[in-house]
Amino acid sequence: MNKDFHYYATYCAAILAGYTHEEAVDICYCAQFVDLCTVSFLTSVNGPHAAATTQLQLELADARTDMIGLQDMTRIWASFHFLPRDLFRSRGGRCGKTYMDKYRLVAGPNGDLIVDTVRQAKHGTLQAVGIAMHVLADTWAHRYFAGTPSLVINSTNDYFYEIVQEDGEIKEYPVQFIHNPSKPDDLDKHIYTNSIAQNQENSIMNLGHGRAGHLPDYSFIRYKYLPSWGDYKEIVKDNPHDYVCAFTQMIYAMKYIRGMHKYFQVKKYDKEAIEPYKDEIISIITKRQLDSSADWKAFGEKLSGKEIPDFDLDRYKNEYTSAESEEVKDETFLGKFFVAAMAQKSMVTTKIYRSGNLIAGYSIEYSGESGIGIKDYAALIRNSKQRDEVGGAIGEDDGY
Repeated sequence: MNKDFHYYATYCAAILAGYTHEEAVDICYCAQFVDLCTVSFLTSVNGPHAAATTQLQLELADARTDMIGLQDMTRIWASFHFLPRDLFRSRGGRCGKTYMDKYRLVAGPNGDLIVDTVRQAKHGTLQAVGIAMHVLADTWAHRYFAGTPSLVINSTNDYFYEIVQEDGEIKEYPVQFIHNPSKPDDLDKHIYTNSIAQNQENSIMNLGHGRAGHLPDYSFIRYKYLPSWGDYKEIVKDNPHDYVCAFTQMIYAMKYIRGMHKYFQVKKYDKEAIEPYKDEIISIITKRQLDSSADWKAFGEKLSGKEIPDFDLDRYKNEYTSAESEEVKDETFLGKFFVAAMAQKSMVTTKIYRSGNLIAGYSIEYSGESGIGIKDYAALIRNSKQRDEVGGAIGEDDGY
């Protein structure tokens, strides 16, 4: 998903869930910041590199593709953008463990890990809520792709068609992919940019939905294609349906976080909350445009009666860099984000590791005063109330 949904639509969902304008701004800021918190940014503020939630194209170009490098990538992309739906899923036929480890990282909504993510956010800060909403939304947009470089999982072939309704008729247009990131996608001609085809299994070109370009990130689009992991059998991706589900599930999740629901359960959507605005929301989601930020912003300001500030990457830098001690840094806006990000990454990595899958590396766990891992996680330790399960401090069982 892009800034239009992660920032402005998340603000709208937070308002409909009952948060104040100020709280909603903090939540949507963090939801968008997930796409910008890189090692480069963290270096610029002298923050913990373990809090990275994404990677720049230049960072990926220089990334190692040996075991350590692949584990680093997987920890980031599987934790924040391609949350695995089922770490124990099976499939027919004979498959080796290496393949199954990657196959089980394929993202999708309504899995056990999104329950863990939302429950963890309930006992965290607004920063944790924003991160959780980014992760939840991406389970819908990025379904069918995995957050690890893999030709056998993420590759597609030339069978790609956009499904468009015109004059009451359903028409299918072949998608033409090009490889020029500086050139905007051409909606009228169905020309989109994707990653360059590579036959190497672990090429970064085969990370996530690179081979499908930006199609998963556009709310209006419907398309069909043949995924490699599905033995090249046709899948139809209906983004308008999925984005409505993501929006209403965010409202339900944030109401749970606020204590309005006792339990958080999968396949629950707060459609009642959007009923008065249903036509307007669907209109925004289905409008063919590269960026729907202006429409979501106008809708959000109508909901709250307040102006939504533009996203500013540098907004909280000075507060963090001028803090006098590490403990004070942890209490700044960015400090709380970094702690929440490390908690999310640690929780997901631990779940993957405990499933018998080492593709994201060993989990980082601590017990009492004896700890193993990397020093960047000191901030997480300082803020963890349950050190026996790092990143998994989800509080009391809510009965799920």
